[in-house]
Amino acid sequence: FPGPGLAIRILGEVTAERVKILQEADDIVIEELYKSGHYRLIGQAFVVLLPVKSVGVMGDGRTYENVACVRCVETTDYMTADFYHLPYEVMSTMSSRVINEVR
Repeated sequence: FPGPGLAIRILGEVTAERVKILQEADDIVIEELYKSGHYRLIGQAFVVLLPVKSVGVMGDGRTYENVACVRCVETTDYMTADFYHLPYEVMSTMSSRVINEVR
């Protein structure tokens, strides 16, 4: 549909690199929702790339990487929504894949 597309889900500066990061993270989240059988139960699901970075540890080193959040909601009218109760196992898989596969 007409609109700003992915740019609306990138808070802060929109660059080709940040669009690529968002696309990759979003693909993983949607793929895992399909695999787990939750995709058709959710009214809306997407990733938002935030304008901050966070410190983490991978292996023996520190990392300073982008922060993304996942929005999954239930809705009947697309004017109001409530969060979708996504199982921790699905969230854990999404998180691990995004952290390890998206750069």
